Amino acid sequence: MYSKQSNVLLQLIHKVEESYKPCSGIDCYLSVIEADLKPFEDGIHEKEISLLKDKGTLYQIIDHQVHQVGSCMFPARCSGIQHFLHKIKNNVTDVEFVVNTRDYPQVHRHQSKPLPMFSFSKTGDYFDIMYPAWAFWEGGPAIKLYPTGIGRWDKHRKALSQEAGKIPWSQKLNKGFFRGSRTSSERDALVILSRENKKLIDAAYTKNQAWKSDADTLHAAPAEEVSFEEHCKYKYLFNFRGVAASFRFKHLFLCKSLVFHVGDEWIEFFYPAMKPWVHYVPVDKHASKEEIKELLHFFMHHDDLAEKIASRGYDFVMKNLKIKHVTQYWETLLTKYAALLKYKPKLQN
Repeated sequence: MYSKQSNVLLQLIHKVEESYKPCSGIDCYLSVIEADLKPFEDGIHEKEISLLKDKGTLYQIIDHQVHQVGSCMFPARCSGIQHFLHKIKNNVTDVEFVVNTRDYPQVHRHQSKPLPMFSFSKTGDYFDIMYPAWAFWEGGPAIKLYPTGIGRWDKHRKALSQEAGKIPWSQKLNKGFFRGSRTSSERDALVILSRENKKLIDAAYTKNQAWKSDADTLHAAPAEEVSFEEHCKYKYLFNFRGVAASFRFKHLFLCKSLVFHVGDEWIEFFYPAMKPWVHYVPVDKHASKEEIKELLHFFMHHDDLAEKIASRGYDFVMKNLKIKHVTQYWETLLTKYAALLKYKPKLQN
């Protein structure tokens, strides 16, 4: 990166750092709950819930008991959700809500009036109300390395932070790293750059359930999957969205590596509290090979800054994204949501 461009970027980063105001625990996420519930501030009616029943799974907490009404499209995902509902059932009033366990949100702003569908991820084009993904506990993506799903965020926090402690910044490999399936062409530029410059970046596509031939891995044999612990060997880790937000995002910070987050449309509930240039490096989803190369070179030449941002990202996730905060988010969300109901839920069989 040319010195003039470097100076501009340095000034931008320092300006963002100076304006950033740290938050703590559940307070980091209250604005997300408020924003998601604002379209429903005039109240939520029983008819609106009825309109959503065929798009998700109806849950009721009645007399402090959790009830699932009907079947669930993805039982493991519902199990991950129910874990948290059982944790908070004694602290919320009678409430019912419809949970979408598909990857994609359901209520588009240009195709529907506001309807209170709960989804784990969305863009600004959707009315859906975000809840903490099932994968914090169970039902995460199942791959060969994690055959029962990623899940158990509490265990990953412990294991990855321990692994990060074994590899100080100075001993990490001074290159970028990415492994994942080709769920989006947005990942192609990075993989192509890796094929051209393996000293700069090690990025390759793995198989997914839809893989049929090498054409599905950009005309190369699929790479082996790599554990999260192995990611911690590298200074620079790349995160891309999948079908919606990527479940790996939070895990990458635990390596105390510098996270390059590509794209800003798809979010989970905790994303808005993490700030670009403070906790991670933002990368445009249309970034070219050259632009990615320049960003990597910039941080390779500003190693202290790279380490500082990586450390802040790690500290944020370790302090503010514990299992207890996920539980508190569910409780706060359902408490505020229940106050908007214009009817008293009745137990359904």
